[in-house]
Amino acid sequence: MSGMQVDTPGPGPRRRARGVQNPPPGGGGRAAARKSRKPPKRRGLRILAYTTAGLVLVTGGTFGYIYEKLSGNIKHSALFAGTSGDAGKEKPDAFGRTPINIMVIGSDQRDNAADCAIGGDCGPGANADVEMVLHVSADRSNATVMSIPRDTMMELPGCTDSQTHAVMKPHRDLINSTLDYGPGCTVAAVHQLTGIPIDHFMMVDFNGVVNMSDAIGGVPICVDNNVYDPYSHLKLKKGNHTLQGMSALQFVRTRHGFGDGSDLGRTVAQHMFLSSMVRQLKSAGTLTNPAAVLSLANAATKALTVDDGLSGITNLVGLANDLNKVPTNRITMTTMQNNPDTLKGEDGRVLVAPAAKNLFSAITNDVSLTTGTGDKSAAAASATSTADPNSPSAAPSAAAPAAPAAPSGAAKSEIAVHVKNGSGVPGRAGDLATALKEAGYNSATSAANAVGTDQTSEVTYTAGREADAQEVAASVGLPAAAVKPGDGPGITLVIGKDWTSGTTFGSAPAGGSGGGASAAAPAPVNTQQALTNSDAQTADDSSKCAQVSTQDTVQINGVGMSPIKAYDKSPGVPDSAP
Repeated sequence: MSGMQVDTPGPGPRRRARGVQNPPPGGGGRAAARKSRKPPKRRGLRILAYTTAGLVLVTGGTFGYIYEKLSGNIKHSALFAGTSGDAGKEKPDAFGRTPINIMVIGSDQRDNAADCAIGGDCGPGANADVEMVLHVSADRSNATVMSIPRDTMMELPGCTDSQTHAVMKPHRDLINSTLDYGPGCTVAAVHQLTGIPIDHFMMVDFNGVVNMSDAIGGVPICVDNNVYDPYSHLKLKKGNHTLQGMSALQFVRTRHGFGDGSDLGRTVAQHMFLSSMVRQLKSAGTLTNPAAVLSLANAATKALTVDDGLSGITNLVGLANDLNKVPTNRITMTTMQNNPDTLKGEDGRVLVAPAAKNLFSAITNDVSLTTGTGDKSAAAASATSTADPNSPSAAPSAAAPAAPAAPSGAAKSEIAVHVKNGSGVPGRAGDLATALKEAGYNSATSAANAVGTDQTSEVTYTAGREADAQEVAASVGLPAAAVKPGDGPGITLVIGKDWTSGTTFGSAPAGGSGGGASAAAPAPVNTQQALTNSDAQTADDSSKCAQVSTQDTVQINGVGMSPIKAYDKSPGVPDSAP
């Protein structure tokens, strides 16, 4: 009935102050505090974070006249804040060109009055509530945007904040908590999780997101049913809308409105929003209007924090020109494949799935997930089709055979790897064992010398452990054919003479630094598995509507219901957009 009061949650306790170390698993702390909260209206975002960053890139081709003073708007800090290692190195193609991987971060930090007002509360600390890896191919013909769910649990690396010098020790926690120690710590965590080299980062705040959507004049979007989420305050009728300002922010923040009411459904809706924004920019007259471009540039640069390598409008323009070469039908939006975290006390969290290794490999090895015409590759199309996968017509074409799907193995933290050095190069087993433990494998992972030398590297397993062995092989870049039954103990990684340096197979010249040996070719990437269960779409697809949740994901006056029913129960709440 009209004027009904909506039972919305209070702001809840703020995130922990930066520099306060998370307690060990099982001791409550951050995860427990989060579970005890009502669904917070401030959490979530923010693909507008990505949208704002993407806008800077997409509009960059017209930036030639923009005043150098825009550079003064941009904040910057170090790319990598890990206490060991680095953010990885790109592999050049046959022509010496290298791809670009950009870590795009949406921050929920509220360090100014505008962001406090938009977010609904203030306080110390920050979460990386949107994490996307933007990959642009070496030949600039295609791009991939991979979202990493913010609720991903992992063994986080040690970090030192380059600004405050606060130290985070290695521990298990949500990946989004790394932003408490600066964006360079988020870069370190994402690189450790995926193995993907990260060349740059771009981080965006609330206020710039709102200003950007206003400057563009709105983003067309569609919902497949009535939706009302009292937490994000998004309320829309079924059908098409043009969102800008706060309504755009409400759309990208809602996690209870779409899919199953989790961060995963929100990520799919965010991809739709970003794709629509890119199409809007390229089709509208915005990019040919100098005043509009200047307004967009001003809003975007004020909202940006970038790594030191991008700290200037000239650098951003160069990056923008690269991305502007990619047509929308060759930009693939995906979500990292994941499985529920079944550990006690971690309900609602997710873990990286073994299938995600194929997606990581596609990005690392610069493999396009679309054809030259913008269609999915034969294998990729099979992965996202609705046909019966067991029918002959659903099989990949002979020109693009798909490797068999790897069975799901145990979590990395449960796999102890016995590394044996048969390469003839001292110290190789220790280096690989350390790298595996840093990647999340069990601390019982050990190093030893093999008896004599081995010509080829392989992973062996005892009965019932093949899936675990395949996971180890994928982690170090060995092909599936290198996994073989063995006599034990357990999972054994044998380093052969074909792998004399580096911690990823094929990442360094075979035979070490001498002889001018050429780099080993990377293992073939299974593009079908790279896109399976990743909610993939291309940026030119305007046919889809965001799927409103049919589950009881929201509450009104303490009564659980679906966002569809909540819309009907709240006639006194105005719609977010006509």
